[in-house]
Amino acid sequence: MRGERVHIRFLSPEDAAEKLKLEKDNRNFFEAYSMTRYPDFYTLLIQREMIEIYADQKENDQAYSFGIFENETGLLVGTISLVQVMRGPLQSAVLGYAMDKKHNNKGYTTEAVKLIVAYAFRKLALHRIEAGVMPGNDASIRVLEKAGFHKEGIAIKNVQINGQWRDHQVLAIINPRDL
Repeated sequence: MRGERVHIRFLSPEDAAEKLKLEKDNRNFFEAYSMTRYPDFYTLLIQREMIEIYADQKENDQAYSFGIFENETGLLVGTISLVQVMRGPLQSAVLGYAMDKKHNNKGYTTEAVKLIVAYAFRKLALHRIEAGVMPGNDASIRVLEKAGFHKEGIAIKNVQINGQWRDHQVLAIINPRDL
């Protein structure tokens, strides 16, 4: 799926080295907002295994994980995923993303969020996408609001980050066909 400045596509095992570089270059930046990562996370073997796990989850309609690539250079600049895909009466998923700190404030993340939302609503026929953001991460909240998400409330002590249970602002978007 191609936007004006970035495109998203499923990662392949050939992307593992570039994904590892993205993770290592942004380790401190990403870990401030991500679930606890163990040292072996930063190995080529684990990155390759994770890409394979994401492919299996896609085949089982459980999760969809993409790389975010700059159109001009083809460089991997971030990742974006729909996880916890729920079918039946929920038809929902949870959105997560990470953007290389060198590429923040360019509109890339907002564009990638819009692309994955379109995919989720048109291709996967989801009804709702939810995202959680730590209060104080104003840039990420702005990204979601620009992409059409609305605030719903605070999930208290929702995710463990660096050994601490952290609150998250819950934002969501509903498929316009269901409004």
